[in-house]
Amino acid sequence: MSDTFDFTIEQLGECKVPSPIELSKKHGEFRANYVKDSSFVRNRVNVFEDNYRDNDLSSANLLQKAGPREFIYFNPAHVTAGICTCGGLCPGLNDVIRAVVRCLYNRYGVKRIKGFRFGFKGFFAESGFDTIDLTPDIVDDIHKIGGSFLGTSRGGGNRVSDIVDCVESLSINMLFIIGGDGTQRGALDVANEVERRGLKVAVVGIPKTVDNDLVLIDRSFGFETAVQRAKEAVAAIHMEAHSQVNGIGLVKLMGRESGFIATATALASHETNFCLIPEVPFDLDGPNGFLAHLEARLNRSHHAVVIVAEGAGQELLQATNEKDASGNKKLSDIGIYLKDRINEYFDKKGIHTNLKYVDPSYQVRASVTTANDSIYCERLGNNAVHAAMAGKTKCVVGLVHDKFVYIPITEVTRRRNTVDPEGALWRDALDATGQPILMVNNINSLYERMQKQ
Repeated sequence: MSDTFDFTIEQLGECKVPSPIELSKKHGEFRANYVKDSSFVRNRVNVFEDNYRDNDLSSANLLQKAGPREFIYFNPAHVTAGICTCGGLCPGLNDVIRAVVRCLYNRYGVKRIKGFRFGFKGFFAESGFDTIDLTPDIVDDIHKIGGSFLGTSRGGGNRVSDIVDCVESLSINMLFIIGGDGTQRGALDVANEVERRGLKVAVVGIPKTVDNDLVLIDRSFGFETAVQRAKEAVAAIHMEAHSQVNGIGLVKLMGRESGFIATATALASHETNFCLIPEVPFDLDGPNGFLAHLEARLNRSHHAVVIVAEGAGQELLQATNEKDASGNKKLSDIGIYLKDRINEYFDKKGIHTNLKYVDPSYQVRASVTTANDSIYCERLGNNAVHAAMAGKTKCVVGLVHDKFVYIPITEVTRRRNTVDPEGALWRDALDATGQPILMVNNINSLYERMQKQ
């Protein structure tokens, strides 16, 4: 990775308040230890010929470890905390809300915790949404249901002054914002406005993107659950396809610019024959196009399963040139387009097929988390609280090289994480599906298409 990062975590001030969490200051006492600000995780761990002696111990390579500090910035008795969830639904939102509330209340003794309803809209008086006073009793069972207990919405993050007016009027000291890259950019704008006004408010993000497209972190919460639910959809569609004459199962999965869900589902299902993702262009027609390879698959095995990510093949469709409330480009529907083109192709050839199409996206988004995702959400929420109590701001908490760390919002939103077509993950997916490395007829036209994107 050629990016040069700066992993310096901003601090509201010196930590002078003894933490109410009683932990150990040294090893060998059979108690968990406090984490020091001088504990780091290296960003660059891969060894290549040109950096095998990389001993960079600067802020460009070291990420601060997450966890409870011995001394904290805020006096818990004086704290009023706020929580909101923004953007689309994602498995694990309620798990994170629950973890933040319980850690604040039970571990630090913070008794004033306000839940803002329906994303950033909950900060605006004209929306008419009162805050919810959150306690462990209220949130104890919310992890058993999907969706967001607080509600969510897109947009509103650009009304920075109005958001900070609300934060100031409610005497909020720390704000936990759960959302994807657009939401976190909004969180950074809020934190900058807080700083401009001279307020002492910690703004800590918990990155939420089911597409797993945030750079640096190992995975975003909800991703593992999404793959599990997508795998179940593929298993059902495979049974349909396998039971028909020339049965074709087509599954559209989430993945606007990053095909991680589709790729991981193809690997997990062991029943996928084609996986189409945004990072790897493909032709539909021609001797090396997708349709010709699909026909060859049916001739051999008489059934096929195709996974397509929602952002795949957009260059083949008519662009909408529209954006949603979050500022994301509205995509054309590759699933319906592909279904129609497949049926048209085989009808013209007089080849009988039986195509079943399913889009389980909203079912996936609303799912209750798997056990491992639930554990991840719990630990993310706890570590976000430890950050805010220690006065850290303009940062998110995430997993890097299997360690929980704090990352500046500027760095984690710098660009989207995508599947590397030349990397090990996609290579293994090709092995799992058996599809051609590239389904294009002219390599030069491929380069031209990539340059236009």
